[in-house]
Amino acid sequence: MTGEEMYADRINSLPPYLFAAIDEAKAEVMNKGVDVIDLGVGDPDQPTPQHIIDSMSEAIYNPNYHRYPSYNGMYDFRNAAADWCKENRGFEVDPDTQTLTMIGLKEGIAHSPLAFINPGDTALVPNPAYPVYKIGTLFAGGEAYTMPLLEENGFLPDLDAIPKEVCDRTKMMFLNYPNNPTGAVADHKFFEEVVDFARDNDIVVVHDNAYSDIVFDGYESPSFLNVDGAMDVGVELYSLSKTYNMTGWRIAFAVGNSDIIKGIGKVKSNVDSGAFEAVQKAGVTALTSSQQCVSDMNKIYKDRRDALLKGLNKLGLDVKPQKATFYTWAPVPEGYNSIEFSKLLLEDAGIVATPGVGFGDYGDGYIRFALTQTVERINQAVARMEELEL
Repeated sequence: MTGEEMYADRINSLPPYLFAAIDEAKAEVMNKGVDVIDLGVGDPDQPTPQHIIDSMSEAIYNPNYHRYPSYNGMYDFRNAAADWCKENRGFEVDPDTQTLTMIGLKEGIAHSPLAFINPGDTALVPNPAYPVYKIGTLFAGGEAYTMPLLEENGFLPDLDAIPKEVCDRTKMMFLNYPNNPTGAVADHKFFEEVVDFARDNDIVVVHDNAYSDIVFDGYESPSFLNVDGAMDVGVELYSLSKTYNMTGWRIAFAVGNSDIIKGIGKVKSNVDSGAFEAVQKAGVTALTSSQQCVSDMNKIYKDRRDALLKGLNKLGLDVKPQKATFYTWAPVPEGYNSIEFSKLLLEDAGIVATPGVGFGDYGDGYIRFALTQTVERINQAVARMEELEL
């Protein structure tokens, strides 16, 4: 037995993982000697701040951290996360019962449906969206029901458009604002609508807030958990990856409803042994130290955003400045779909950008640029696009 015959149906039913496919296409072009400008995967190009590295360097020599960690995470890290939420997001959680350490948000997102979805249950999944919301639902044997994110609605889902029969079988809802891939933001009023909807339909809300602190032009992103009643229906997920340039460190946390936290924690205690405690100590340093490093990175991303927007609008693409995230969501030129345009950029200009359709059908017609290259390289990318005479 070989190939697909040996794999479970859940594996055979999955599409190729978007960013793995992009890496393969990028490698093919690079092997031809092309100088590739990668604006694809959202992986910060700047190093982790030195004070966080120094904290890890000290912690790694402590033999106490070489043993199995706590399944729920070190108390010091959970307490730091709770304090950070109070100071930076404006809500309070109990570090013991309402806070959970995660080995990066990807695993937390993928594992959470296993706690709440039975085969045949439904999860509401935005489209376009980070692919793991849907994949985690499918792994749990559930059905992913698409919530279209349309430009005319500010890339917010229309909750009133979800049929009652779908609501009756729905157990979970995934949301993500500030949003990947669109860069859209949600306000307090929208989150109030989400809480009412979730309470009326007995739905668990998982709000992925990975980009909460990557903001521009004076914008401050609201927290879902600041809405009255949100603690009764949901959790919010935070990542240190993008905020502190720690993507490779794999450290994040969930906060919110204690029963939901307990459910996710039960899954995790059976499938992993917790996050390396030296990394958690570095996470404590990140969360409790000066946040100037975050402000400094936001200035860098803003300069890159402005350079890219200037270039794209000069090319005739109508792109508005996003208030948050380090992504620019741009319509593709007339006559192209997102796959065709991303292929043109890669093969004819040596630019990696992510086709919107890779985030779902409703992403077609758009392309996502990650602001993970210098202003100089972004200007080079714009110059290459100008030569394409779009």
